[in-house]
Amino acid sequence: FFKVSSEPPEGSSDATEGHDDEDEIYEGEYQGIPSAGDKKHKDGQVALGQPMSDATRDRKGLEEERQADEEELAQQYELIIQECGHGRFQWQLFLVLGLALMSDGVEVFVVGFVLPSAETDMCVPNSSSGWLGSVIYLGMMVGAFFWGGMSDKVGRRQCLLICMSTNGFFAFLSSFVQGYGLFLLCRLFAGFGIGGAVPIVFSFFAEVLSREKRGEHLSWLCMFWMIGEIYASAMAWAIIPHYGWSFSMGSAYQFHSWRVFVVVCALPCVCAVVALTFMPESPRFYLEVGKHDEAWMILKQIHDTNMRARGQPEKVFTVNRIKIPKQLDELVEMESESGNPVSKFFFRIKIYLNLMKCFNYPMRENMIRLAIVWFTLSFGYYGLSVWFPDVIKHLQADEYASKVKIYSNERTEDFTFNFTLENQIHKNALFINDKFINMKLKSVTFIDSTFRNCYFDDVTSVGSFFRNCTFIDAFFFNTDIDESKLIDGTEVVNSTFNHNKIGCQMTFDDDYSAYWVYFINFLGTLAVLPGNIVSALLMDKIGRLSMLGGSMVLSGISCFFLWFGTSESMMIFMLCLYNGLSISAWNSLDVVTTESFPTVRRGTGFGFCNALCKLAAVLGNLIFGSLVGITKAIPILMASSVLVGGGLVGLRLPDTRANVLM
Repeated sequence: FFKVSSEPPEGSSDATEGHDDEDEIYEGEYQGIPSAGDKKHKDGQVALGQPMSDATRDRKGLEEERQADEEELAQQYELIIQECGHGRFQWQLFLVLGLALMSDGVEVFVVGFVLPSAETDMCVPNSSSGWLGSVIYLGMMVGAFFWGGMSDKVGRRQCLLICMSTNGFFAFLSSFVQGYGLFLLCRLFAGFGIGGAVPIVFSFFAEVLSREKRGEHLSWLCMFWMIGEIYASAMAWAIIPHYGWSFSMGSAYQFHSWRVFVVVCALPCVCAVVALTFMPESPRFYLEVGKHDEAWMILKQIHDTNMRARGQPEKVFTVNRIKIPKQLDELVEMESESGNPVSKFFFRIKIYLNLMKCFNYPMRENMIRLAIVWFTLSFGYYGLSVWFPDVIKHLQADEYASKVKIYSNERTEDFTFNFTLENQIHKNALFINDKFINMKLKSVTFIDSTFRNCYFDDVTSVGSFFRNCTFIDAFFFNTDIDESKLIDGTEVVNSTFNHNKIGCQMTFDDDYSAYWVYFINFLGTLAVLPGNIVSALLMDKIGRLSMLGGSMVLSGISCFFLWFGTSESMMIFMLCLYNGLSISAWNSLDVVTTESFPTVRRGTGFGFCNALCKLAAVLGNLIFGSLVGITKAIPILMASSVLVGGGLVGLRLPDTRANVLM
């Protein structure tokens, strides 16, 4: 422990409120740390900020001394947090960090919702369409590791502010860019920003919670990720199908409804950034890096805020001394005034050195187990999350194709088509002197047909093609019919194209399939609510590991029932069941990971695990997505095996329920 000095910290009104006219001290007054320049020390006593030279002491001994100090600090900090109480401050921080976590949930699902519309709007070929789904996870993977590691070096609040601001800026920008490449780049940087949210949010909140409150309230915090899903699903359901909510500046700049949806989904991030500016840094982080005056002031703020809310403003914060961990030479150099700013920065970003310590004894085995559980749970969850909607859309497409109308050897002459043709195939048709005016073609295919002296004006086509057809003396004005629609040997003879529409057209206001897709996701998200409530209430009662292993094993078993999903309603039911069972595993894994690392490596360790999670999501997207419509056996067996295997490994993790935060 350090001995309190009689000099108050400079410029701090709260810390000096205990002084009377005779400069006496009463209980609860914090006198700060003696300055480095204070030479009035007792014989043999070393001033704080002036550690004895470590040149004659080996590195291992210094680290052992610091480890002992950290263990003592952990016990004392737990008592301090208990004295501060659980009240208004924690609930305020809960809401602010919840908005950040909600933004992460929105970011994960926003890409899936805008993918079909964005691909159509930007004329993306099928060979490139998978990149948009993967690039967001790649950005989040790098962001989770980088921002998680940085939060251990420069602070939780500061890193969270920067990464959330990065996400909000690029998410907002992505709604306005027109090119697919620029859109990908913006979503990549938006993912890089939001990647830091999960590791920082859980580390930050855990450090202001007492041991008996930690499991339950971290689980309640997880609900904001579900709220983000619900928000994204509801907004997609309400906005994207309304193609009329758009404007254009000529034919080159189109702002369709899916872009409005992207803007709306950036709002939780903006709110989180604004709210976070009013919150202080984690006091536990300040103590770890030797900023004890700042830590004491924040702890006093927590105490006073909670006591005022309880109607006990007169209650005094009695802590006046806090254990100081041994500051190793490089940490002292990093913080010293003489340290080079450039060297300070590069020292701070040596995140990989901190990560390597996570794999040192005695943490190595637990780190490997955590990595396996994160990877398997994410691979199964995100893989099936992609597979479920695609299978449902595949079932819908099969049903739609089964209703196609086929017309053969028809002859139409001097007729005006001014209505929508949908889901039709015309074979060996002959059209003579016909007019196609102000009409739409949806999923219409003309095969081996001839158009002679026909007039096309304001024709829009989606999913429609002319295969091996012949156009003779035809005139096209303001249509989207071009070489991409005229395929398989189609010939154009003595025909004219004027003012063709530029870009891919998004039309058909009567297309209700989009409503159905978003409604399915909305139902799947609501199914998570019971699991969230149960996991929060039982987290401290049945234990993190029982909930983690049990939830993953049950989720894996539930995958086998997918074999019987031959209809949309059955698949939707299975989606809801799977989501409801798996959410408890996610919540308990977040809690266990937070509690498994010491403060100095909590952000780094959690960030690495979360980066593995996003890597598994990319692999799950690619592997499961490639199997849609081909086979059910491989996705079902793969998801079941990884979930059950990961659950069994999770049961081998150490129980952290009774531990104080190191």
